[in-house]
Amino acid sequence: MKVINLHQEESQWIAQAIKNNRQAQHQLYTKFSPRMLSICRQYIKDIHHAEDVMITGFMKVFTHLNKFEHKGSFEGWIKRIMIHECIDFLRVKKNSFNHLEIEEIVITESEETYENEDFSIDDIQLLIDNLPDGYRMVFNLYVIEGYKHQEIATLLQISEGTSKSQLAHARKMLQNQIKQLKVNMHGTK
Repeated sequence: MKVINLHQEESQWIAQAIKNNRQAQHQLYTKFSPRMLSICRQYIKDIHHAEDVMITGFMKVFTHLNKFEHKGSFEGWIKRIMIHECIDFLRVKKNSFNHLEIEEIVITESEETYENEDFSIDDIQLLIDNLPDGYRMVFNLYVIEGYKHQEIATLLQISEGTSKSQLAHARKMLQNQIKQLKVNMHGTK
């Protein structure tokens, strides 16, 4: 049995795609598009807009493929491009996020936990979708992507305090939505 090195195959596709080989570009697109669409969908409510942003992101990937330095994962490099495309889309759509400038904010964690609840992925995505764009963007960057507040502030061109306040408001809003979902599911709080 022959063992195929997947990373080597990916590197070959990248090298061929740099030379505008459409089949190699198609292979890369096919491999990474489902994950990238999921990422775009986390930031953009409408699946059609998310798909448009993903396609625009892949156009940038293929245009700038020669700038990929093979330091870190290729998927991570694509992911960063997709996140920037989502931010640009939302920035143009809204022209600005609905943030409140708050220099100091006290973040309190609720004592309630919901880990034993049977929420579907669709339920969770719906809750996140119901957040205002600014809240959702900061929540996704901080909680899901693991960015620090300073990085978020730079990326979104907001203050670090605004990033923290957006996250705190997003968490509070999600807690309230979860409570309401529990009431709807079980009839109790």
